[in-house]
Amino acid sequence: MKTIKAENPAIVSEIRVAVGDEVATGTVLLVTELMKMQHEIRAGESGVITSLHVSTGDELRGGEPLISFEPAEVSLQVSQDTQGQRLDFSEFEARMALLADSSRAKAVTKRHQSGGRTARENIEDLFDPGSFTEYGALAVAAQRTKRPLSELQSRTQGDGIICGTGTVQGRPVAAMAVDYMVIAGTQGYNHHRKMDRLIERAGRDNLPIVLFAEGGGGRPNDYDMAPLMVAGLNVPSFRHFAAYKGPKIGIAAGLCFAGNAALFGLCNLRIATQNSWIGMGGPAMIEGGGLGIVQAHDIGPSEVQKANGVIDLLCADEAGAVAAAKVLLALPHMDDADEADQAGPPVVALRSVVPADLTRAYDMREALDALADPGSFLELRRDFGQGMITGFIRIKGQAFGVLANNPLHLGGAIDAPAGDKGARFLQLCDAWGLPVVTLCDTPGFMVGPAIEETGQVAHISRLFLAGAHFSQPLVTVILRKAYGLGAMAMAGGGFDRPHYCCAWPTGEVGAMGLEGAVKLGHRDHLAAIEDPIEREAEYQRLVAELYQNGSALNAASLLEFDAVIDPAQTREEISRVVATVSPSSCSDRYVDAW
Repeated sequence: MKTIKAENPAIVSEIRVAVGDEVATGTVLLVTELMKMQHEIRAGESGVITSLHVSTGDELRGGEPLISFEPAEVSLQVSQDTQGQRLDFSEFEARMALLADSSRAKAVTKRHQSGGRTARENIEDLFDPGSFTEYGALAVAAQRTKRPLSELQSRTQGDGIICGTGTVQGRPVAAMAVDYMVIAGTQGYNHHRKMDRLIERAGRDNLPIVLFAEGGGGRPNDYDMAPLMVAGLNVPSFRHFAAYKGPKIGIAAGLCFAGNAALFGLCNLRIATQNSWIGMGGPAMIEGGGLGIVQAHDIGPSEVQKANGVIDLLCADEAGAVAAAKVLLALPHMDDADEADQAGPPVVALRSVVPADLTRAYDMREALDALADPGSFLELRRDFGQGMITGFIRIKGQAFGVLANNPLHLGGAIDAPAGDKGARFLQLCDAWGLPVVTLCDTPGFMVGPAIEETGQVAHISRLFLAGAHFSQPLVTVILRKAYGLGAMAMAGGGFDRPHYCCAWPTGEVGAMGLEGAVKLGHRDHLAAIEDPIEREAEYQRLVAELYQNGSALNAASLLEFDAVIDPAQTREEISRVVATVSPSSCSDRYVDAW
């Protein structure tokens, strides 16, 4: 016979067996309670109960005999679930089931029929399988004083936003996806609290943040907050998101107005789908302001927003937008350099980019394709500021931002949109910790009465400001023209600014266009020549003299810049220079985290 004794002081709260009962190993014999916590006493082996030494309510001091039994083989087995279906787990499972898209089949079907995806589908597509940890999933709209909690749980899941962290191709990333199926993507009190929590969480480890923006602005009917606020203008989410210095990638699809548009605009790289409409005010706000009645699809369509620079990268749909985001998130990481180099473009291609005829325009994108590892050039804002080409490339596996003049637009002259585009791109690359290569072929800044009406002075100055504050490695390559302030701006502020400033043999430099320099500098001399034929001959002689003086070889001999290089060796030159840059000499705030 064996006797089970009390191990600790307690009170006997329940006895579950009687004398003569057969019990299997693991059977609960009695339950004791201490400090409002219950403890089950189980049979250590099978047998038959022979004695009960205590009764319900007895106080135990520890060491008292509780139950005696005779060990024996019995036919009984302990059920794996002796308590049946537990209420706490069934409630939990039912509540969690409401978060799945399957709980809103009608809304999901409508979403798919419109060509869109759900917020959860976008999150699942973005993150590596099984890596996503969600924050605040059980939140609901702050409307408990007016609507039943069960209704809020089934119709306002997550208060309209999914927030969390995970990995994208192994890289730690934070994301927040507005759920348009919840009150049309409007932003409620708990919605903002979840955003603030995620931004704070991302800031601890400098994680990139991906924002899926869709829907309207602030929600006016969060009744629970009515006694605590009037307009909700002290919501810190916008300030927190704006202040966040790490990479922010925005993806806009569908209708994106007011608060959602503002957050999208705060992203330092903005992706949108063809079926997107982006505006600081939706139809209700426009009508409420007395500005007339308009349809949502008349406000900020993608064709308008890509031309004015709001959209950096336009994709066909959300699947394409997520794929582009993955490419961007992978930018700061090296691929296999040897493999990338072996697959590189033929060296003769770069030698043939600039035409022998110096007056003939050419396509700078051919130079970029030849410079980049195959298929790696990703262009941004192609339809805005067309005099400047911006994008990302890989050279021998290393990721770079690239800023290049476009000789096919205004001969490469830099106008106000091009200046803004270039400045913002330098700021983007600085925030993302990416080195930049600039390809210079510009006659300078665009001038004239009409151009000054665009605010040229203010816009162009931003290029110098961005260059002065840029803290990453910078390499400038002069392909052909490098004239005046425009060329200096392309080099980050001056030819002494880059880590390496070089030119191809086709390069030419001057304080301004050489023909113009002759006309201005030798005006009196040329005017004194009466014979027009002789005057033209003298003009051409002076121009040729300036071209010779401003040639890349002569300018380099006077240390105007660092070197003249073989175009075929451009990739190698850039790679070698960047390899010698000490990480401590540039901003590495986010590179390590990436």
